[in-house]
Amino acid sequence: MAKGITRNRIVEAALELLDEKGMEGITVRALAARLDVQAPALYWHVRNKQMLLDEMATVVMRRVVEALSTVPPTVGWRDALAAYARILRTEYLRHRDGARVFSGTRVSEPDVVRAKEPWLARLTEAGFPLSGADDALDLVTAFVVGFVIEEQDRSRPDDTEPPRYALEGRDAWLGEGVELVKEAGHLRDDGDARFERHLGIVLDGLAAGLER
Repeated sequence: MAKGITRNRIVEAALELLDEKGMEGITVRALAARLDVQAPALYWHVRNKQMLLDEMATVVMRRVVEALSTVPPTVGWRDALAAYARILRTEYLRHRDGARVFSGTRVSEPDVVRAKEPWLARLTEAGFPLSGADDALDLVTAFVVGFVIEEQDRSRPDDTEPPRYALEGRDAWLGEGVELVKEAGHLRDDGDARFERHLGIVLDGLAAGLER
């Protein structure tokens, strides 16, 4: 085992590498070079890249759990889920390609998963069946993941020619007969306002299901 190399240090270095190079830059070779060790030394702590991604996701979700601890238990289910969505988005945005990397990972610490218990209790007390409470958390999580993936992609510096998101070029490419599509493209906004609007639609859907 390489002296001084711990799982926490490996994950910390991997997150630094992610912020500098993006998702494609996370390789065993690059991580070993950053830590100044040979690649086999890493396998004492993380057996493969998926395990590394799981550990990275766990660090992020630990921060989410800590932030959620400030949400008062008296807050209604809708405001609580909204707080969860905002906190999760904030944590994903802290890292380049954050949502892409952490999508599809498995949390590796029981305490992080156990933190889901009071949230399921809060939702079932509000009238959701247990399956519906679990669905609600999954739906909000999936919404945030998808939103942030698109958000981070659109905010990435664009050095292509023509630019990928240039509306004028898109209008010409679309041609005639799709004026609503063109107008909708020009109406599109990004960032907090769009996030809050879409989150409201998700929560409205959950509320409608609860009232049936």
